[in-house]
Amino acid sequence: MKTRALIAFAFLVLTSTITWAQPGNPCPGGPPCDPDVPITGIEWLIAAGGALGLKRFLNSRKKK
Repeated sequence: MKTRALIAFAFLVLTSTITWAQPGNPCPGGPPCDPDVPITGIEWLIAAGGALGLKRFLNSRKKK
């Protein structure tokens, strides 16, 4: 029974470290890479917040 538990524990530890591995540098030794990264959700939220703030600021200036 202890052997099975030890094997199961070792299997879980080894598979979890493999799944945490990160890929290497995509262009080592070459020119500096500039991977194209699309705009993600947080950038859209920041842009929407800035637009809303600008709209409210301009509306408050019109009221005065």
